[in-house]
Amino acid sequence: MTQNAIEIRRLTKTYRAGRGAPEKQALRGIDLDIPAGSIFGLLGPNGAGKSTMINIMAGLVTKTSGSVCIWGFDQDENPRQSRAAIGVMPQELNLDPFFTPRGALEVQAGLYGVPKSQRRSDEILEMVGLTDKAEAYARTLSGGMRRRLLLGKALVHHPRILVLDEPTAGVDIELRRMLWTNIRKLNAERGMTIILTTHYLEEAEEMCDEIAIIHHGALVARDSTANLLGQMDAKCMVIDPVDPPARLPVGAGLDVSTRPDGALVISYRASHTTAEDVLRAVHAAGIAIRDVKTQQADLEDVFLELTRSRA
Repeated sequence: MTQNAIEIRRLTKTYRAGRGAPEKQALRGIDLDIPAGSIFGLLGPNGAGKSTMINIMAGLVTKTSGSVCIWGFDQDENPRQSRAAIGVMPQELNLDPFFTPRGALEVQAGLYGVPKSQRRSDEILEMVGLTDKAEAYARTLSGGMRRRLLLGKALVHHPRILVLDEPTAGVDIELRRMLWTNIRKLNAERGMTIILTTHYLEEAEEMCDEIAIIHHGALVARDSTANLLGQMDAKCMVIDPVDPPARLPVGAGLDVSTRPDGALVISYRASHTTAEDVLRAVHAAGIAIRDVKTQQADLEDVFLELTRSRA
């Protein structure tokens, strides 16, 4: 087992446009290590370069320059071994409509050279909840069932690394829970490295050990989820007053506004202002408190701050 599941160095990708059109640089010298056994989030706005990077890792897109090692195998020197170490659940529902789920898994396993004695099609169908649809044509499956089948296809060759590209986009709550239950199980029981791209930032905050944020083809942040959240010391105190206040609290570093329901929203920086300072300002304004709660920055705040500052 390697220390890093994936090692990327100075990775670039430039798409050459037609005559007279400018080239598009999708990736700009990315350096990134993804630890083995982690659940790693790869985040960024639309067009940031996430899918390009995933497709390069999967061997589906040719890089312009740089190096990519998958489970210790350099893509240029050992392309077959590097591809065998990674499974990708794509965002697009690209399934042959005339294959059954069992048939699709068997064909996929054959393409990867998995001997029949080592195939686990029925086990995978049970894991993704498609046992009762094993012999139904893929064209008859619902969108959610097709996503389950895509996950199954990504697992047929026993990969060390599983990449999930927007796996829960547009799916219902039941399917989302099933996906995350299986992903946690694969990570905990098999030590599988999971790489996740998602637009649901609360999902990344809950699931991921570490996160990298890509913007305009460049890596703008890479750290543990806890450290990224720690970069934002913005806090918010919501005061529910007993009576409508005659005047608003004032104090250094306080930003005070009133909500339509009459609650006071007081924003402040925890590194400069304490909760006691805020409450002291509230009492000084003659405001009696019925209820109070505090809120702090979440991953969405971090994401917006980092991408806005590098726009």
